[in-house]
Amino acid sequence: MQAADFQALSNKLESIYTMIEKERMDDVPILNKALSVKAVGFREWNSHTLGVMLTPWFMNLMLMPGEEDDWSELQTLSKTHHVLPSGNYEFIVGEEEGIGKYQMCSLFSPVFEFKDQETAIATAEAVMQELMDENNQSEISTKQEEIETIWRGEKQPGEEEAEADENQTTLKERIETPMSRREMLRGEFLVDKSDPA
Repeated sequence: MQAADFQALSNKLESIYTMIEKERMDDVPILNKALSVKAVGFREWNSHTLGVMLTPWFMNLMLMPGEEDDWSELQTLSKTHHVLPSGNYEFIVGEEEGIGKYQMCSLFSPVFEFKDQETAIATAEAVMQELMDENNQSEISTKQEEIETIWRGEKQPGEEEAEADENQTTLKERIETPMSRREMLRGEFLVDKSDPA
């Protein structure tokens, strides 16, 4: 795909999710009114297209099929795993009119921790950079349930059980090295520590 193709896909996704916000999400209490729909950092990866989809109700990694991919047999809400440069990630299959089948990995849901659109976009851009950095590689399964419960503050890193598979380790190890994933994904790298406010 060319740059224009990625931009066209981003525009399409933004249009569809903006319509979803207006038609299905009106008055839903999980909306962060400071945020708007934005497709961030979409690029080719492993013959697919990967980026971050930001909406007022979630921030997710979004994986779109390539031209030669046939995802018709994938069941909606089934789980898949993909090994990105930084490690092994769990995705859930979704389907939406106008988009077709796609796969998503939840980063934030809801997204109240972001005070403004600029912070959310900068975090999404940092996520894509970190995901594609082989220096962050480890043999860790980043599962949606672990991400959501830890980042919502419902579970502290380290509370989860280690995976039975000897090639799997806990999310705690992933988010603590080399920089706390939790801090990076919460946008704390954008905060001016010298600001008393």
